[in-house]
Amino acid sequence: MDAWSLPTSLNVHGVEYPIRTDYRVVLDILTALNDPEVFQSMTEEEKAREVAETIIMILYEDPETIPTNDLQEALDRACEFIDCGMKPDNKKRPQVMDWKQDAPIIVPAVNKVSHTDVRSVKYMHWWTFFSLYMEIGNGTFATVVSIRQKRAKGKKLEKWEMEFYKENKSMIDLAAKKGGKRSTEEQEELKALFGNCKK
Repeated sequence: MDAWSLPTSLNVHGVEYPIRTDYRVVLDILTALNDPEVFQSMTEEEKAREVAETIIMILYEDPETIPTNDLQEALDRACEFIDCGMKPDNKKRPQVMDWKQDAPIIVPAVNKVSHTDVRSVKYMHWWTFFSLYMEIGNGTFATVVSIRQKRAKGKKLEKWEMEFYKENKSMIDLAAKKGGKRSTEEQEELKALFGNCKK
């Protein structure tokens, strides 16, 4: 994908399929993928299929026009789009943010960078929103993420960080996911089905 453009369609085996590019659409996908209740009573194969269908059904404007044989390619292109064309390094890292839980502190951080309230704009391309997100500097969200990273790595918090944590524990601690961790088999199947999509 071309980093100097804002794609509005994805090429799947030579055919351009229009996609929904507003940042809210991608956040809907990421939120759905992180909702364990959606997948709670499914087998691993059903979960993997549901994840793939969720991405394709939400992102593509006319998913029913994509031939069945091209669905995997459509999914791969969708994941590249969600990843903003960046190649992940596939290093395992602890989860230090959650789009849904952190929305109240992400929004002001992105607003600060964009000099406008992004919720008030009728349309903003996902790549534009994500570039603003990537430029978040000092502030509440950055502090929360920093404390989460230190705690995940077992690093000692500075005195002011410990005080901040004690005063904001419910904001800093990520909500426990119902249903527990995914099995190794499920993780492998999900990885095979939707590659490097951020979850």
